[in-house]
Amino acid sequence: MLAIYLIGLREGLEAALIVSILLGYATKLGRSDLKPRIWTGIGLAVFLAIAVGAVLTFGTVELGDAEPVIAGTLSVVAVGFVTWMIFWMVRNSAALSSTLRSDVDRSLGGAGWGIVLLAFLSVGREGVETSLFLWTAVQSTGESVLALIGALLGIGTAIALGALISRGLVRINLSRFFTWTGALLILVAAGVLSHGVGDLQEGRVLPGSGRLAYDMSGAIPPDSWYGSLLSGVFSISSTATWLEVAVWIAYAAVVGTCFVLALRHRRPALARATAPAAAAH
Repeated sequence: MLAIYLIGLREGLEAALIVSILLGYATKLGRSDLKPRIWTGIGLAVFLAIAVGAVLTFGTVELGDAEPVIAGTLSVVAVGFVTWMIFWMVRNSAALSSTLRSDVDRSLGGAGWGIVLLAFLSVGREGVETSLFLWTAVQSTGESVLALIGALLGIGTAIALGALISRGLVRINLSRFFTWTGALLILVAAGVLSHGVGDLQEGRVLPGSGRLAYDMSGAIPPDSWYGSLLSGVFSISSTATWLEVAVWIAYAAVVGTCFVLALRHRRPALARATAPAAAAH
């Protein structure tokens, strides 16, 4: 549930910040006529995210032998999306507002209906990523009710934080927030990818399904609180094949190293970007 809450919080806060930036910039321009169009794009994006979640949930119920293959493939795709999102936020978190404002300026040509598409794409990307990654995380933990509660709590917290931040009532270091949640999501994604590989092994797409690296089901019962904690937070099961373990370690090591390097590269860039503003004051 904690991992699901984290996903909902992070993705929801990204979407909430995007919405507040778009609406705030429309107010600054004195273009109140743009706000209904922005909300139209947001509504379409929310509908798309719900539709994707419904298709994933109900469309895979009676797939029979194909279910592990589809679930495993979707897990790999979801991890690809969330990995891209983590590094996108590392590069763009500091300049998110200016980037969106430039996009708004470009979308105002002609009748200005491009703002609907901008809002739809900006929020829809976060929604689809959230639906896909939440679904794969639920598949790896098997806790659908708790996952739904965790997702709703995370998204609700994100909406509340976004509203408070946009009104200046709460100040948080967003760069630090996305850094820490990004690091945690790397571990969550490693578990989801490992579970997806296990599904592909079960579907006989990948070899080694019977070669267990460990079996701790006796020491760590899946229904115990600590077993649920490992499974719910990091998607680590009480049994795993050698390939699942290798994939978990490889993903965490490679992506974690790239994440640290990206953060180190970002700091000098932020310093160079803020230097002219400091000199002006």
